[in-house]
Amino acid sequence: MSKRQKKIITLAAAFALMFGIVPNVSAMHIMEGYLPGAFCIAWGVLCVPFLIAGFMSIKKTISQNRKLITLLAMSGAFIFVISSLKIPSVTGSCSHMTGTGLGAILFGPASVSILGIIVLLFQAILLAHGGLTTLGANVFSMAIAGPFVSYGIYFVCKKTGVNKRVSVFLAATIGDLFTYCVTAVQMAIAHHADTTIFGAMGKFLAVFAPTQVPLAIIEGIITVVIVMGLESYAKPELRAVGFLKEAK
Repeated sequence: MSKRQKKIITLAAAFALMFGIVPNVSAMHIMEGYLPGAFCIAWGVLCVPFLIAGFMSIKKTISQNRKLITLLAMSGAFIFVISSLKIPSVTGSCSHMTGTGLGAILFGPASVSILGIIVLLFQAILLAHGGLTTLGANVFSMAIAGPFVSYGIYFVCKKTGVNKRVSVFLAATIGDLFTYCVTAVQMAIAHHADTTIFGAMGKFLAVFAPTQVPLAIIEGIITVVIVMGLESYAKPELRAVGFLKEAK
């Protein structure tokens, strides 16, 4: 292992120690059994094309440059740690940062679908955070919808000449918020007996907002700090994924 790779792993470990040691709380993504069986199957099926695309994307990335495995693993570890910090919110769910914006910016949104399903599977089994039956719904909101929006925001900012760090902040923050918009839609579709779907969605969003908006801003700041660290210790890797331009 090179000195540069050791520095990247040390950086990831530092953030894990800073944000990973927290008291356990009784909260989840969308918890086990909270969605009807038909909805669980439908969301799972909807995820399949994105997961296939993600697998092919990661395979292509690694085949072109195997040194990027370390950076890819760090992106996955960041998602696992930061999305494990949860604040109880509306019944059946919680508010937490997602961490998927970083991976989407570096490797594209498709790759994050694979990182996300691995993270959510381990969280469901080891931390009782989320569930196996609701895995498809959680993957779609956190590992597909959010990352695609993050990537889109970053791409637009890059094309319009917005400062790179501002672009990273906006991508991570808005991607996080969009994840919860999708979660609110998922829960509203399944639970709107006493109102319309839009009415239920508004109620879920109103409950999420007080905790999720500040968390999204914090995630944006943390993502910028990590990118600054990578710019110091992993410039070759960032050039390899196209985040930094080749030095002239």
